[in-house]
Amino acid sequence: MAQLIGAITTSHVPAIGGAIARRVQHEPYWKPFFDGFVPVREWLARARPDVVVMVYNDHGLNFFLDKMPTFAVGAAPEYRNADEGWGIPTMPPFKGDLDLSWHLIESLVGEDFDLTTCQEMQVDHAFTLPMALLWPDQDWPVTTVPVCINTVQFPLPSAGRCYRLGEAIGRAVASLPGDARVLVVGTGGLSHQLDGERAGFINKDFDLRFMESLTTDPRWATQFSSHELVRHTGTQGVELLMWLTARAALGPKAKQVHANYHIPISNTAAGLMLMEPLAG
Repeated sequence: MAQLIGAITTSHVPAIGGAIARRVQHEPYWKPFFDGFVPVREWLARARPDVVVMVYNDHGLNFFLDKMPTFAVGAAPEYRNADEGWGIPTMPPFKGDLDLSWHLIESLVGEDFDLTTCQEMQVDHAFTLPMALLWPDQDWPVTTVPVCINTVQFPLPSAGRCYRLGEAIGRAVASLPGDARVLVVGTGGLSHQLDGERAGFINKDFDLRFMESLTTDPRWATQFSSHELVRHTGTQGVELLMWLTARAALGPKAKQVHANYHIPISNTAAGLMLMEPLAG
């Protein structure tokens, strides 16, 4: 059966794409952030995943406020991105993994998750920038399965619901025939608010407590309602739901292999974690 080899969680601030395009990764503002990915890329070279399940949120490229599914899964042979208005150059297309996509869809629906299935799908910076951070040459060595979670239009799925989704993704991967090595990536966050009275809000203490909890007490964040998470992390900080989903896919126990935290990047607390599942 397929093997889930690890989880990577990372921020996806659009400005990252601009920094890559301008080749300013080594400037003082950006260097602490980009340096955090060196150990992750070394791990990837050793781990050699075949497939990436990308858990992210769409920002209006594929869905919009008038049509915003709670959970959506891509089932396309290829995924392309387009100009979102951030000035980020478009990237080469991403090859889909139809076998895993349909297996995942059938498994999740079988566990009573109501999904939107997308046989055509564009992917935005929340998908593309993490891929570029992991494989800077943009010669993608993996196939991909997009899993999109609504963190934009209320009502949002609860942290507990997202955790259970992650657990179900893990079970689906474990039941996939074959020997594929699967990596799950959760993108977004951490604390930030881009508008309103609290624009610029960052909560370092909460961010670090959340990151620690992913290996010591992974259900910790499920105690908070969506509104409580907004209070603690900012309007856009609820993107930590993708981190929680990715972590849950690993099973009850996981170890931290690497972590990085850097503030601010474009009024956002930028986090990074690499985790591996533990037996038992």
